[in-house]
Amino acid sequence: QVQLVESGGGLVQSGGSLRLSCAASGRAFSSYTVGWFRQAPGTERDLVAAILWSVDMTYYADSVKGRFAISRDNAKNTVYLQMNSLKPEDTAVYFCAAQAPYGSPSLYRKRDEYNSWGQGTQVTVSS
Repeated sequence: QVQLVESGGGLVQSGGSLRLSCAASGRAFSSYTVGWFRQAPGTERDLVAAILWSVDMTYYADSVKGRFAISRDNAKNTVYLQMNSLKPEDTAVYFCAAQAPYGSPSLYRKRDEYNSWGQGTQVTVSS
């Protein structure tokens, strides 16, 4: 497993932007598929974006497509989630998570395949 630390959450007005960071310690992050999940009170923890290690591919949930962008800087062992045009319904605790290194890229949607998790960072969007 790899240790993950999220940062960048906060309070922002509707229409604003935030950039979340997920810093990994230990092994080279480039070999991991990484996902950003979010969980609002009383709801499931859902995948909102993922970036695959082996192919130049990203995934976005329909609810964030066109507004969020996931990227990685392998030199800094960090994955980012740029969130633009934020809405009150984006309010949640955001978690980054990583699958096992060199895992199957086809499993990026499976929450159970993510075995390293950060502590979460709160994002609150006011109307």
